[in-house]
Amino acid sequence: MGSTGDLRVGMVTFDALDARALADWWARQTGGTVVADHDGEFVMVDASGMRLGFQRVERPTPGKNRVHLDLEAHDRDDEVERLRLEGAQVVARHETPGFTWVVLADPEGNQFCVSARH
Repeated sequence: MGSTGDLRVGMVTFDALDARALADWWARQTGGTVVADHDGEFVMVDASGMRLGFQRVERPTPGKNRVHLDLEAHDRDDEVERLRLEGAQVVARHETPGFTWVVLADPEGNQFCVSARH
C-alpha cells in the first residue's frame, strides 16, 4: 500500500428540507448551475468547478453543522450585504490579527463564512 490514498473531494453535500430550493439558492449565490435534479430528492450544483450536493431529509441534524464552506469575495462587506438581502442571516463577525470573516447561515440554517479575497 502506498503512503497516500487515491481520494479527492468529489462534492460537499448538505442535508435540506427542500433540496431543490436550497440548491437554487446556492446556485444563484455562487453563479453556479444546477446540473442534476433527481426529483428533488438530490440536486447537484456546479459552483465554479466545485460540486455542491443537496439531499432531501425529513429532519435535519440539530445543532451547528460540522462542515462548512469558506467563501472569499473581493469586497467582503458588499458580498455579506448582498447575501443578507438574498435571505442569509449574519451569525457572527470575527477578527484575528490580519484576518477577518463573517459567519452567515443560508435559508435552512447551514452556516458558512465569507472573508476578503487576498
